[in-house]
Amino acid sequence: MRFDIKGGRRLSGEIKVAGNKNSILPIMAACLLTGQPCILENVPKISDVSVLADLLEKCGAKVKGIGSSKLTIDCKNIKSATFPSTLTEKLRASVLLLGPMLARAGSIKMGYPGGDVIGRRPLTTHIQALTSLGATIKEDDDFFQAKTQHLKGTEVFLQEASVTATENVLMAASLIDDQTVIKRAASEPHVVDLCNFLAKLGVEIRGIGSDVLKIRGKKQLSGATHTIRPDHLEVGTFAICAAITKGTVRISPIIKEDLDMILLVLGKFGVNFKIEDGTLIVADSKLKAVEKVVVDIWPGFPTDLMAPMIVLATQAEGATILHDWMYESRMFFVDKLLSMGAKVVIADPHRVLVYGPTNLRGQKLDTPDIRAGIALVIAALAAKGKSSIERAELIERGYEDVVQRLTNLGAEIKKLE
Repeated sequence: MRFDIKGGRRLSGEIKVAGNKNSILPIMAACLLTGQPCILENVPKISDVSVLADLLEKCGAKVKGIGSSKLTIDCKNIKSATFPSTLTEKLRASVLLLGPMLARAGSIKMGYPGGDVIGRRPLTTHIQALTSLGATIKEDDDFFQAKTQHLKGTEVFLQEASVTATENVLMAASLIDDQTVIKRAASEPHVVDLCNFLAKLGVEIRGIGSDVLKIRGKKQLSGATHTIRPDHLEVGTFAICAAITKGTVRISPIIKEDLDMILLVLGKFGVNFKIEDGTLIVADSKLKAVEKVVVDIWPGFPTDLMAPMIVLATQAEGATILHDWMYESRMFFVDKLLSMGAKVVIADPHRVLVYGPTNLRGQKLDTPDIRAGIALVIAALAAKGKSSIERAELIERGYEDVVQRLTNLGAEIKKLE
């Protein structure tokens, strides 16, 4: 798949924020915990949802509504299964099957999770945490296998504040009729969303939104209807699109508390915005460099917005250092920005120095991962001339109908299969 983009158009209008990609995947996995049907609404129409649905069906789940904004998931008849690497390598979030399958079926065998090539994301924290709950985990070259006779409530201190490890422990603890405490838990909006869904199933959770979670599960959980939280990363992405094209864009719906750090950094860059009635309005921005932008664990600046932020820095007056210590390959896409005329110095695998503003020019590009892919789309929107972005299917793994939504704002963008 290829995106062809003719840059230089000022974006204007209204854009609807999709459901959170990082919420829907763990919540779909959490449906494995109950034998009663669950209905999920505001589901983003992205390919990652289809892959996870295929994985759920491997162990007996029935998933209806794929490709729509509403899913019905029935996990009444769940059995232990082997999840093939042909599916798990497509999706890093396949690791989220570990917790619920251990809790519900007592075992799981799966190929190693894949996903974006932005650096090593080892499973050591997952293994450490689930082992402390009573799981036995074996690894070989092709598969890893987890089993348990009986999961037990305990105190788990995570060796890193991993989002997916926090989510796996949350789900595993949901069917333990005892208290589990997670210390150094991740607290991102999508973790909060999962906690709220589990609470609807009947799990008692204290400390939601903090780094200490206290979970008291039940042997049987109910079904629930749940609306997926709007994606704060999309809000930040579209705000950057508006600022970099000098446009006026209304972005909704938003949850203000999910955006505090993102808006703080955008404001420092000179992005002009206001919030009215649950809508973020970006207009008349005059961009200026920021001394440094550093990703951090929540509520710090999110790593998934670093690539778009680098593109924003190419159009800001002055020099900006951007530092992502989490992933050693996050910065490597900047060679594509260099081919477009950006002035970027790669200090090391984790840091770049960006000088702006520069006149970007259209270029033939290749998508390395979801977030770098959308960053290249933003760069192409700001560039003079035509850009072609290959492997655009990777972008659609994380952004719903991005071509049509940008077209509605006045972008000149086409998708070619």
